[in-house]
Amino acid sequence: MPVQITIRDVPDDVRNELASRAARRGQSMQEFLRGELERIASRPSNDVLLQEVRRRVEASGTRVTAAEILEARDADRK
Repeated sequence: MPVQITIRDVPDDVRNELASRAARRGQSMQEFLRGELERIASRPSNDVLLQEVRRRVEASGTRVTAAEILEARDADRK
């Protein structure tokens, strides 16, 4: 069941920018903000993403040093 969320003390300039973005999309402020919240919630957080990257690196047992990355980058530019 959907819930209501109230956000207080939003600065006027932030509210105006969000309203402008909603209007450009032909949406109400509520539609726009709900869509943005759904988009944010559908993505993993940075912490979760980093944990997954670390887990994959450990599982593969492979390590690439910064020097190797720069060397490959520079070789690709020649």
